[in-house]
Amino acid sequence: MKFCKLIFCVLFLAIFSSLSAQNQWQYYFDQPASIWEESVPLGNGRIGMMPWGGVDRERIVLNELSLWSGNEQDADNPDAHKYLGEIRQLLFEKKNKEAQELMYKTFTCKGEGSSGPDYGKFQNFANLYVDFIYPDNSQPMKYKRTLDMNNALSTVSYTKNNIDYKREYFTSFSDDIGVIKYTANQSKALNLRISLQRDENFKTYASGNSLYIFGQLEAGKDHTGMKYLGMVKVVNKGGALSATDKEIGIKNANEVTLFVSMATNYNGIDHERLVSDLLNKAGDNYDNLRKAHIAEYQKLFNRVDLTLGKNKNSGLPISKRLEAFVNDKTDYDLAALYMQYGRYLLISSTRPGGLPPNLQGLWAPQIHTPWNGDYHLNINLQMNLWGAEMFNLSELHLPTIEYVKSLAEPGGKTARIYYDSRGWVTHILGNVWGFTSPGEHPSWGATNTAGAWMCQHLWEHYLYTQDKEYLRSVYPTMKGAALFFEDMLIEDPNNGYLVTAPTTSPENAYITPSGDVVSICAGSTMDNQIIRELFTNISQASDILDLDKEWVKTLLVKKERLAPTSIGKYGQVMEWLEDYEENEIHHRHVSQLYGLHPGYELTYEKTPELMEAAKVSLNRRGDQSTGWSMAWKINFWARLKDGNKAYKLIGDLLKPAENSWGTYPNLFSAHPPMQIDGNFGGSAGIGEMLLQSHEGYIELLPSIPDGWKDGNVKGFKVRGGAEVSFDWKNGKVQHIDITAHTGNEFILKLPVGTPEISGTKNYSIHGDKLHLSLNKKDKVKINIK
Repeated sequence: MKFCKLIFCVLFLAIFSSLSAQNQWQYYFDQPASIWEESVPLGNGRIGMMPWGGVDRERIVLNELSLWSGNEQDADNPDAHKYLGEIRQLLFEKKNKEAQELMYKTFTCKGEGSSGPDYGKFQNFANLYVDFIYPDNSQPMKYKRTLDMNNALSTVSYTKNNIDYKREYFTSFSDDIGVIKYTANQSKALNLRISLQRDENFKTYASGNSLYIFGQLEAGKDHTGMKYLGMVKVVNKGGALSATDKEIGIKNANEVTLFVSMATNYNGIDHERLVSDLLNKAGDNYDNLRKAHIAEYQKLFNRVDLTLGKNKNSGLPISKRLEAFVNDKTDYDLAALYMQYGRYLLISSTRPGGLPPNLQGLWAPQIHTPWNGDYHLNINLQMNLWGAEMFNLSELHLPTIEYVKSLAEPGGKTARIYYDSRGWVTHILGNVWGFTSPGEHPSWGATNTAGAWMCQHLWEHYLYTQDKEYLRSVYPTMKGAALFFEDMLIEDPNNGYLVTAPTTSPENAYITPSGDVVSICAGSTMDNQIIRELFTNISQASDILDLDKEWVKTLLVKKERLAPTSIGKYGQVMEWLEDYEENEIHHRHVSQLYGLHPGYELTYEKTPELMEAAKVSLNRRGDQSTGWSMAWKINFWARLKDGNKAYKLIGDLLKPAENSWGTYPNLFSAHPPMQIDGNFGGSAGIGEMLLQSHEGYIELLPSIPDGWKDGNVKGFKVRGGAEVSFDWKNGKVQHIDITAHTGNEFILKLPVGTPEISGTKNYSIHGDKLHLSLNKKDKVKINIK
């Protein structure tokens, strides 16, 4: 009898383990990196490393998220508001070209804007070089270089001179330092030299068993630049260590471990003390550091999992796997890998108390980063956070939310100076110094709904968490954004609508009846959709918090006077108030579909005609574009419930980038050059294909392609405050688990079949909707027969 019980327990544990075990998520290369886009990204939300894995010379690119040149500049033009009335009058008189010309003269930021030293840029911290010395020049064998996303580790292994060499790297989530370990299976096999370098503004030296790099960045005239310090402590087992002025050498060691600490004096931090304190606290027990790091990281990563089908290509090196995917799309697991890679990158590039991920995430090999490695606010920063809530990483939304809150003060000054308005505003450009002025080129820099768009993130975090105290803390920021538009909106005498003027449809241009190519306009479709959403969210927040009831009534009156989203002569969603021809029909931005995604003004239930018009707009725009644009289109087609089309866009996004759009060998997204928003947007799009909750109910498998016949989702979050897991076979959902993180009513669109519900009796079925009234921590299981 005891034997039977033992067998039962073993079987139970085996089954439980198989159900709860995390899939293995990794990719590998069979050769060292020859370009940065072949190196692998490691990060803990503050510091980053990207090892190249060279056999003779190892390069490890080091980054620290706060390392910026520039300063807190006053970029607002104090005379700008004097010209606001004239600019508007020209727009209302259909003299759009003249309005744009006047804006170039009067309605931009002071100085050089984003191209100047005051604005600054995110920069590479340093390059760590390790040169290896071998007995001879024989070729390495069995080379393998891996990114292990389950553990946030990278490894390199190879055989040379009949000796097996291994390297392991991680950026510690528990101890906030970088750690690198070199070993070999023979004693005295490690001979190497270690140095630190940077392209500009640095000094370096070696002392004892430590290397140092430090400097101060450019900040513009009469300003003190940011200071930084990096330190590498070298610990060897066996052999001898020696130091020259700028280099540490190791001879005949059995094992070598590098401990890397980096910091800046951003926000007044004592960076020199922090660097040494982190190293002293971490100690040098590699196994303990590794174990603590993995445990801390997995608290985030292991919340979500996805299973899709594999094929013969799934085990290839990642560069060859991407090449094979061009012609064989049955490697469905590659999409699952890409989704989890997006989660991995977000976990690695931001953390509570820190900064949001920028255009580079937190990784950059150069001083002069593309587009300054800044915060572009007309889709790019927003896209970085699209998956944060759905992918069960709500706390990683907080750095971006705090960043938005920080813009209210400088944005209030900008609102007064440019628009004579209350509240606060920001435009397309953002840096760590609180820049909120219009950009230096009105054609792209005049968009003034960036702050309102960012407020969607403040509201979405509440929808997923249902945290009323949090909502109370962000309500003033949302209110300030709404106050700005309450004052700034003006009646267009040509149609009676309230419009934003001047504005743009981000980065796109239209052709006027006289043939002029112009960007500046009054009341773009995206602006109207964003402001409608903002006023609606403020109204709901007001009800929840019992605040500003009378004031909200005035907003809702103004909301009704905004121009509705309209259909143009081609059957498309119009991008501007007038049905202009686009100057660039295949433009990367599809701003007029904001209301489809990330907003949810457009749905089949509420606006079926506009959903069809959205398809026309997307087909006119075309599929192939920059990496982030194709990622956005995955989300669009997911909302349009066309899984095959969305999957076709995944194929386009994952096309190997060869001086063009697509995906680099290490899975970084190519604008080109690299821009991380494509990774985050593509990952979020895959999530939207699997689950949606924006229409007031939970819908499973709303838009999967025909090939995803079987699969499993674990740990997705939904609006309302719950976690959902489910599996499906032959395209039909089999089992659903719902865990309430807060007491609420949840509505589930029932899959085809008969539901068997356990875990609660507080439910009712109305048509194809299951209504569940759940308390916090309730767990409901639904089997579909």
